[in-house]
Amino acid sequence: MKPMAHLGVGVGWRPEIADAVERLPGLDWAEVVAENICPGHLPEALLRLRERGVRLVPHGVSLGLGGADRPDPGKLAALGERAVALGAPLVTEHIAFVRSSSPALEAGHLLPVPRTRDALDVLCENVRIAQDALPVPLALENIAALFSWPGEEMTEGQFLTELVERTGVRLLIDVANLHTNRVNRGEDPLAVLDAIPLEALAYVHVAGGVERDGVWHDTHAHPVPPVVLELLAALRSRVDPPGVLLERDDDFPPEPELAAELAAVRAVLTAGPDLPADPGPATVAREEHAAPDEATRTRVGLGQAALLSALVAGTPVPEGFDRQRIRVQSRALAAKRADVVARLAPELPGILGGRRPYRTAFLAYAKGRPMTDGYRRDALDFAEHLLIQDLPADPAARRRLTAWWRDRAGARPPGRVLRWARALVGRAA
Repeated sequence: MKPMAHLGVGVGWRPEIADAVERLPGLDWAEVVAENICPGHLPEALLRLRERGVRLVPHGVSLGLGGADRPDPGKLAALGERAVALGAPLVTEHIAFVRSSSPALEAGHLLPVPRTRDALDVLCENVRIAQDALPVPLALENIAALFSWPGEEMTEGQFLTELVERTGVRLLIDVANLHTNRVNRGEDPLAVLDAIPLEALAYVHVAGGVERDGVWHDTHAHPVPPVVLELLAALRSRVDPPGVLLERDDDFPPEPELAAELAAVRAVLTAGPDLPADPGPATVAREEHAAPDEATRTRVGLGQAALLSALVAGTPVPEGFDRQRIRVQSRALAAKRADVVARLAPELPGILGGRRPYRTAFLAYAKGRPMTDGYRRDALDFAEHLLIQDLPADPAARRRLTAWWRDRAGARPPGRVLRWARALVGRAA
């Protein structure tokens, strides 16, 4: 495995803080959510960063490489196009599943895969498919989790190590996620750092979160806490990471606070002992293993579908899971779904009278309507759901919602008879 290119200290680029990112002193690189950009129409702020030599890396969130299905060729092609458009040295994704195909359900967020032989076999083949399709190297991120799978056969360190040994994939280690899993799953982050092949390290994430009722929520909306910086220092004592990136996705701080957080990250990196960026001879090589048979994919798929259905469709929680934690995860998924739809369709909260009534209406809708085709479709389905129910009650607001729906759906909104019939079917269901 060739040594990873040095990236330095960077920040997650978001449109809301684009101006602040451009003014950050000493910024070496930036990470961009791949699904939020179009290769042919890159934001001017990103083009200016690229022109002045700031490296850009696309970070995917929707491939679902840990899912039972093989990667979607269209999604792989789209991720590769973004890497080329940004001139990226690599692309990154997550060790997670995000959907099931039977039944067709989407989580709208990253969910942990079981650390079992079956799940690892499926993940490894999916990673190899992705590697063969992408024009640049791939790195995968360990995710934060609210719950554990029953019957796991490996530790996190063992799972990540074997994944690297079998595929040659690089690792994106999120030290904030290591802390999250320490609180939520009782896992030792230092044991993970000691177990994984650090020569495969592509770069590192740091981010903030908050603890509520004994559960750590990886919000990316709070300052990086000292405990996460301590984990970054622990990693830095083992290897000089090729890059470290600060993530912030919500409740963006004032520009001086963002700069101060980056300075704190940089201080941790410069305070450690001098270490080589390459910790030694590359011992990680892609090992050949037989691809999983369809029975293995079916077993993994059934388990993931049962869990996802409990999370988003209200079906019984599968045996062995912590029911309280699954309820917490279910509420978190619904809240994230409401927030993302509001960002994609900011007119909807305005039409419904503000954030609170919008959120109440959306969460009521989400209980009976799992997401099946992405957030943009979800926004249209939510609007149609309201019209079917003759909502909002205010006629002027309902006319605004009808116009909004028609502009985006490209069709006439459902008439009164159709709305009545659909409502009747919904009550029967």
